[in-house]
Amino acid sequence: MIDTRARMGFTAPIGSTDHDRFRRLTVALPPQHAARLFDAHQAGATDQQFQDIAAEALKEVYFQDSGRRAVSLEEVRFTDIEHLEFDL
Repeated sequence: MIDTRARMGFTAPIGSTDHDRFRRLTVALPPQHAARLFDAHQAGATDQQFQDIAAEALKEVYFQDSGRRAVSLEEVRFTDIEHLEFDL
């Protein structure tokens, strides 16, 4: 699980809404995304590396709904984080 309240920015094609805004999200991650976070933890990842992995997971799972929407979305990034927590 990822639980966050953060401002998230987007990289998207011209003509798309790509301005950042605060969101409160609690998202259950599929095993492949959770495994990346566990592997990063084992490797001693930095906060930035965790943020990058979490942003990529949220892009695919939440914003793109596993390929069912926003398929042209190129990148999601945290631009301001109030909290970001990972849990089982």
